[in-house]
Amino acid sequence: MTPRRWTVTEELNHGQTPATQGSRIDAYVDRYAARATGMVASEIRALFAVASRPEVVSLAGGMPYVTALPLDMVGELVSDLVTKRGPVALQYGSGQGDPHLREQICDVMRLEGIHAGANDVVVTVGSQQALDLITRIFIDPGDVVLAEGPSYVGALGTFAAYQAKVVHIAMDDQGIVPESLAQTIYALETAGAPIKFLYTIPTFHNPGGVTLNLARRQQVLDICQRAGVLIIEDNPYGLLGFDGEPMRALRADNPDGVVYLGSFSKTLAPGFRVGWALAPHAIRDKLVLAMESAVLSHSSFTQLAVGQYLTTQPWREQIKTFRELYRERRDALLDALDALMPPEVTWTRPAGGFFVWATLPEGLDSKAILPRAVAERVAFVPGTGFFSDGSGARHMRLSYCYPEPDRIREGVRRLAGVIEQEMQLRDTFGTGSVRDHLGVDTPGPDLA
Repeated sequence: MTPRRWTVTEELNHGQTPATQGSRIDAYVDRYAARATGMVASEIRALFAVASRPEVVSLAGGMPYVTALPLDMVGELVSDLVTKRGPVALQYGSGQGDPHLREQICDVMRLEGIHAGANDVVVTVGSQQALDLITRIFIDPGDVVLAEGPSYVGALGTFAAYQAKVVHIAMDDQGIVPESLAQTIYALETAGAPIKFLYTIPTFHNPGGVTLNLARRQQVLDICQRAGVLIIEDNPYGLLGFDGEPMRALRADNPDGVVYLGSFSKTLAPGFRVGWALAPHAIRDKLVLAMESAVLSHSSFTQLAVGQYLTTQPWREQIKTFRELYRERRDALLDALDALMPPEVTWTRPAGGFFVWATLPEGLDSKAILPRAVAERVAFVPGTGFFSDGSGARHMRLSYCYPEPDRIREGVRRLAGVIEQEMQLRDTFGTGSVRDHLGVDTPGPDLA
């Protein structure tokens, strides 16, 4: 007997009673602050509740492959921490973060050419909180933030929550385009729209998978310095390059004009939730005050656990292990794309990090395709979530960090079949209309 094939619509509606028109499902809807209006879960997040099924190959999530860690060692480390330093590890700590861990963070950043003092580091709950705190202290409703187009969905969600106006800067295979940056800054200044900062992921970009080359790095620094525009450099993937030494960070060449955001989520494990911001003195003081008002202090336990890991374990060798693992999976994805995708589909070829950015043929909409792809047991992230204005319908982000290589190849095979079917429908019936995209998709951790 052939099993009945489940549908995405059935799964999303299972156990839910449709709301009647005009019904009031939130008694507090008139009491929320204006900035909460756009804080809604998108239909994409609902769809990924279905995509989490084991039979679905997920090329969507940016989850590190933590199984590659020596988990027995991590267990022993945590046990020793409780046994030997429990009264300190389980107590409140400093709002700026553990002093010894901040010194160790400076050692980590030195690999990217940054020479800084521990007093200018603020430990945060992942780099996502650092980004939230930066936005909190700089942004009033309507203020302008510059960001690459596409940009990290978690950053766009934060900017939207604080009611910033995001203006995208063009990117190509070499990263942000300096001419576009200069022209946009000039146009905004001419219009009297002050720019609060440029948010950028220059190395192994999420979602673009591209890296800003050395010549452009200096151009971007020069343009922003002349215009007085602060740079927020988000660099969670910088040590996960597949060839050569780490790229020199923007912060290394302009300590006063760049706030650097880092994280142990990709080079150790996201479950520790330890990130940081390296900022000029005055900004650092504001960040500490904002941090204390948000959470009083970061978790002493997780800070000391990360510090103990950096002290006792060969963490540089572990990063090399991650790099080789992700290189193998990157190669599996690129080889499968080369072999299986229709020639009209194009994609970036990352030299590190987690992501490939793919472009569909004219007339195809990645957000409209997603439910059909999930029905064929493969998932990706549509491109619209990476633009503040909902553009990017022809694009999709493919992640290779978590699935095994064989699963990646099978996922690409399924996805290629869906795209080929969509192309046939397009050729038969013409281009469908692209659906409106309202608001900014609020990401879940599995999509980061």
